[in-house]
Amino acid sequence: MSQQELLKRVVRTLEQLDIGYMVSGSIASSLQGEPRSTHDIDVVIDLPQSKVRTLAAAFPYPDYYLDADAVAEAVSRKGMANLIDMTSGDKVDFWLLTKDPFDCSRFARRYHEEFLGMRMAVCTPEDTILMKLRWARMSGGSEKQFNDALRVFEVQSEKLDQQYLREWAPKLGIEQDMARLLSEAGSV
Repeated sequence: MSQQELLKRVVRTLEQLDIGYMVSGSIASSLQGEPRSTHDIDVVIDLPQSKVRTLAAAFPYPDYYLDADAVAEAVSRKGMANLIDMTSGDKVDFWLLTKDPFDCSRFARRYHEEFLGMRMAVCTPEDTILMKLRWARMSGGSEKQFNDALRVFEVQSEKLDQQYLREWAPKLGIEQDMARLLSEAGSV
């Protein structure tokens, strides 16, 4: 199964199980900015404990690896669980929705985008930029994450909610990164 087919299967399954979700990470930045290959699919999910076993059963072994106990633990600690397509080795990182104000804000702002012939919930370009800058900062200055944010900013600049970006950058501790992004985007 290709990475795109895996993404479609995951989205269809989450929608069928009525599990709130949002595609984020490099899939989102590729949709909103400059396409690039990625090793995993990042999906934020709002998964109650009552649906953990149902979600795990929707991706049965030996075609998939999704450990129900690991998912239950991720739900409890609001962490991350992995789904692995055993035939291709492609991976989905299921990030559990937390009560963090930024996490709640970006999940509430998600929108639907046509991609791969289907509608899917995706984080907004503003939230992709902020999260990519945050990941760049947390990883010690990842240029790949920074460049993803920059490309989304450049492609989406006319449509972006600049006030939202200005409001969240200091709250996330990425003011310097945002200033650099604005500087580099302005010199293009």
